Amino acid sequence: MKRFVLVVCTVLCTLYSFGEIKYVFYFIGDGMGSNQVLGAEMYRSALQGEPLGRVQTLMTTFPYSGSAGSYSKSNGITDSAAGGTCLATGKKTKNGMLGLGPDSTRLTTIAEELKAEGWGIGIMTTVAIDHATPGAFYGHVAKRSMYYEIGQQLSESGFDFFGGAGFHYPQGKKNKEEVNLYRLAEERGYTVVHGMEELSEIPESRYTDISKMILVQKDDDQGTKHGSNLSYAIDRKEGDLTLRQIVSTAIPFLAARHERFFMMVEGGMVDYACHGDDAATAFGEVWDMDEAMREAYAFYEQHPDETLIVVTADHETGGLALGNSDYTLHLDVLQHQHCSAWVLNDLFAQLYKEKRKPSWEDVKQIYKEQLGFWDKVEITAAEERELKTLYKSARAKEFGDAGIALLNKKAHIGWTTRAHSAHVVPIFAIGPGAEIFSGWHDNTEIVPMIRKVKGER
Repeated sequence: MKRFVLVVCTVLCTLYSFGEIKYVFYFIGDGMGSNQVLGAEMYRSALQGEPLGRVQTLMTTFPYSGSAGSYSKSNGITDSAAGGTCLATGKKTKNGMLGLGPDSTRLTTIAEELKAEGWGIGIMTTVAIDHATPGAFYGHVAKRSMYYEIGQQLSESGFDFFGGAGFHYPQGKKNKEEVNLYRLAEERGYTVVHGMEELSEIPESRYTDISKMILVQKDDDQGTKHGSNLSYAIDRKEGDLTLRQIVSTAIPFLAARHERFFMMVEGGMVDYACHGDDAATAFGEVWDMDEAMREAYAFYEQHPDETLIVVTADHETGGLALGNSDYTLHLDVLQHQHCSAWVLNDLFAQLYKEKRKPSWEDVKQIYKEQLGFWDKVEITAAEERELKTLYKSARAKEFGDAGIALLNKKAHIGWTTRAHSAHVVPIFAIGPGAEIFSGWHDNTEIVPMIRKVKGER
């Protein structure tokens, strides 16, 4: 009899805890497959002198983990629009479509559902706030490239908080007479804040005075808004807006206004780095998202019986392989990379702009400074000949990519593509009911599992 009572009490307590979820954090690493996470951990371990160890990310310490397939309704390999739509709605759609089913019917997102129930909603990313993954939680368009239309729908959503790089094309690409999206958002009740310095002028005590907020990075010196992405962690300069700062702003903002809130947080530039087959930059972005996750985890520690944190990805990018020859990895060589492939290519382009015919020594100097070649990373005569052949062809735009590819090869990292792959993606979870995220899943199951944990049956 006592055993029966204990079982009944356990079940009732579990159901009660499901019904008491008040806070949901949904982290999405765009392009982040399992090897991106493992590689980031092994690289950090190598830097700390533990070549065979693992310095764990926060996410892999969560008590429950699983995997998910990511194919779309139309393709064995999804794009971010279809992948994001599935992670927002639990429904598959065709590549390129955002917030719509394959027959163009409008799909309701979990963020929209929760807003209708009175929850506070925050959507944040390291890329443009009208990009595919954030857009999948409020946007409904036939083509993900309809950035202006997605931006219009952003302010129509009425969600409480948005954070990220900004809008892709705030003035529109085709019709320059269109209303600027920042102005449109302000007309619809949003306070647009450019950077942390401007945010510092608004104390948390005044958050309840603000109807809705959009936090984007500040303008550059020329007054041009950087709408596409925040800085990579590897390229970050003092004053650059970070994902952790966005999350640390969103939590008190939402908590001051709502008894319950939902936050989708995207580490969007893991994908960008992997499209460039740039391992060091990608690993840095995994850790950067993990740092932002620590803000959510600190909140979880204060509300452990009411908070759910789920981490996953929309797809894997690059077909990352940890190993390209023998049974060794040399990830420590990546420490000599001091900028992303994007910045490295820009440095070579600038060199050719300043000197119409730079010398081979000029080119070598950039490789030495940014990748450690010759000085800290051994370059064979054959490898130097390959780089010099590229130099003689004067294809400056390829210099950076070639150097990154060589460094990755020396780290014993391989890539199968510069596009997406069909690799499974990881799931990590912590909080009441989080055990249901364990095991193998299709990505259509993640939203229904969140619904279940928060009490919908």
